[in-house]
Amino acid sequence: MTQTVSGLGGIGKSSLALHYAHGHRTEYTAVWWINAEIPETITASLAQLTARLTPGIDASTIASDVLAEWALAWLETHSGWLLVFDNATDPHHLAPYLARLTGGSHLVTSRLSHGWDALADEPLHLDVLGLEAAVGLLCHLAGRNGAAEHSAAAELAAELGCLPLALEQAGTYVRRTRSTFSGYLERFRAQTARMLATPGNGDPHSTTIARTWRVTVDTIANRDPLAVRLLQIMAWLAPNEIPRDLLDGLAEDPGAESDALALLADFSMITLTETAVATHRLVQAVARTPDPDDPHRTEGAITEARATSTSLLMAALPQDPETNPTEWPRWRDLLPHIETHAAHFRTDTTDTALILHGTSRFLLSQRQPAQATAYAERAAAASARLHGEDDPTTLACRHSLARAYQMAENLNQAISLHEQTLTDSIRILGEDHPHTLIYRHSLAGAHLNAGNLARAIPLYEQTLTDHIRVLGDDHPNTLSSRHSLATAYQAAGNPNRAIPLQKQTLSDQIRILGKDHPQTLNSCNNLAYSYELKGDLVRAVRLSKQTLDGRIRILGEDHPDTLTSRNNLAGIYLAAGNLGRAIPLYEHSLTDHLRVLGEDHPQTLTSRNNLAGAYKAAGDPNRAIPLHEQTLADRVRILGEDHPDTLASRNNLAHAYQGAGDLNRAIPLYEQTLTACVRVLGEDHPVTRTVRDNLRQARSDSA
Repeated sequence: MTQTVSGLGGIGKSSLALHYAHGHRTEYTAVWWINAEIPETITASLAQLTARLTPGIDASTIASDVLAEWALAWLETHSGWLLVFDNATDPHHLAPYLARLTGGSHLVTSRLSHGWDALADEPLHLDVLGLEAAVGLLCHLAGRNGAAEHSAAAELAAELGCLPLALEQAGTYVRRTRSTFSGYLERFRAQTARMLATPGNGDPHSTTIARTWRVTVDTIANRDPLAVRLLQIMAWLAPNEIPRDLLDGLAEDPGAESDALALLADFSMITLTETAVATHRLVQAVARTPDPDDPHRTEGAITEARATSTSLLMAALPQDPETNPTEWPRWRDLLPHIETHAAHFRTDTTDTALILHGTSRFLLSQRQPAQATAYAERAAAASARLHGEDDPTTLACRHSLARAYQMAENLNQAISLHEQTLTDSIRILGEDHPHTLIYRHSLAGAHLNAGNLARAIPLYEQTLTDHIRVLGDDHPNTLSSRHSLATAYQAAGNPNRAIPLQKQTLSDQIRILGKDHPQTLNSCNNLAYSYELKGDLVRAVRLSKQTLDGRIRILGEDHPDTLTSRNNLAGIYLAAGNLGRAIPLYEHSLTDHLRVLGEDHPQTLTSRNNLAGAYKAAGDPNRAIPLHEQTLADRVRILGEDHPDTLASRNNLAHAYQGAGDLNRAIPLYEQTLTACVRVLGEDHPVTRTVRDNLRQARSDSA
């Protein structure tokens, strides 16, 4: 019987074999450990078996191969023994022994996972420990079993990738030095190379992570240097789901990368599927850490690998991150690797700044303002440092940052940065440069978001005129500009001006961009809303359903725009008095918003506000009022006292009180809201007029 055990160096293969041999030693006539790294160590181990079996022999006077042959002869004539071939590197080295020695059992450990099928029926491949088991091992080795240590141990175990040898090294070190798990983790992150090479028990001859993998990498390098280079490059990416095609083009031979990856997988340095590669995080840490004594980890080799990883990511980034949804799955595949890569750069280069900028734009398309802001801030700072404040790339990065602020509802920051970017673009690029037109369009959008229609509409009108003159009627930017102006007219409560523009824009977008383009779906959504405002609910429902179906098909069920579409369709049903359809849709929408975007996202707050309004319309104040109160409290906390949405929420809560007959709470809240609306939005803003009318009605009801 032959059993092979394979796995990454440090995974615990030898420890498992030793544990088995010790625990079952009484079941065998003899147990012998053989160093199977190379043919010479196998011969030497068998010679030592002869010396053990014949204590009176002077083994020093006899050649090792003669002694080994005597041991083989003994094994052939006896049965019931166990041979442990430890750290075998080549199945061909063992094949002659396994074929000749059939009277006992063979247990083989190897980092090599491939090639054992002909020698063993069911090869066993070891993986890392589960987190709970890893924490238990750490605490046991360190002698720290208190509940307070568990969290720190879990963090350390995760950082070490739950690799048994690394856990043993860390736990023994913590115990011997009387330190803590947190202290070890802090030192490991600051001095990775030193800690990887430091044995926990202080014995300089003990096995360490660095020493264990140096042997494996040396072996791989002798077979295929490209494999080591791939390992070095992957060290700068996320450990899991590295797209295989990301690594293409590194060798002149088109199939060389596949062969090199297969070799790494054979030695358990990576896990390989048809489409992706996974590496252990500690393998990556070793590959990223310089060591003057390791020819594979010189400063030059590591710097070159990092630069290559940057170039590969740059080449892999899809174009048009905001307007090309067919490439969004690719962006999602690359995002973890971009995040990891960025985390390893203390000083950005021109290429990393471009990667960050492109990623911020993709994140904006996915309605993820917090992440988009972080990337955009870093990209803008890097571009300013590398190219200067007036470089067009810096302006583009600053524009993306302003849009991220805008999406995050930081409207004062957004407007200020948009104004600065527009002013600089006019000075540097000129009034008619396409980028200048984009920056003016975005500034108008920020004013629209802030409810400042008096500034938004003239800017949109100017931008549309300039787009038509400079780029022509059919340019995508012109279509976007016309769409936005219509949206501003819509927000001003003027559907008669909005609808003709929206119909023209939608028709042009279908003709030029296609019916499934995100911008086309946006126009379809907004036209539906304008029909709703005008009271044409049949058309509004038809277009809203069309938009929802298109967004589900193109963007997916959980995209924020899809969630918005479902919420909008519910609103049209509510306007039509169809509460039986409106309320379930609103409830579905709120559940999805909470799951996808979280409690505090502005869209979630809007969804909760709308559901409360539907309950009120259904004559159910007991369900409506608590939701309105929660929404108002959240908007005050998240958006601030004076945000237009907060003012609308305060009006809605007062209206709910009024509907419940509680005028003692409704009237003071209306009065407070009206004062704030006049101050923030102005006397003639639609929200101000609505609050004034509601207050007048409430006072009339109380008379």
